[in-house]
Amino acid sequence: MAEANTARVLASPKFRELVSERTRFGWILSGAMLAIYLVFILLVAFAHGLMATKIGGGVTSLGIVLGLVVIVSAFVLTGIYVARANGRFDDLTRDLNRELGR
Repeated sequence: MAEANTARVLASPKFRELVSERTRFGWILSGAMLAIYLVFILLVAFAHGLMATKIGGGVTSLGIVLGLVVIVSAFVLTGIYVARANGRFDDLTRDLNRELGR
């Protein structure tokens, strides 16, 4: 019986749509985070002068600020994913459950 239910779910167009959208969105956000981190690491490796530039009246360096931007961007991208998951992905899951009679 469980195998029949599994086959029904896997054959459902709604399930395929959910998996496709969720996977694509996850890869997009992962790529964005990877790009942000890679740019930061490349700046650290090859732009010492730029990263050592004092800002804020000489209080801190640009490297410290950009490091904080990397950390904050991870939280922001996570928040974007959670908002999408609680909206679009939950709607698709609800539609799938209706379609399968659950």
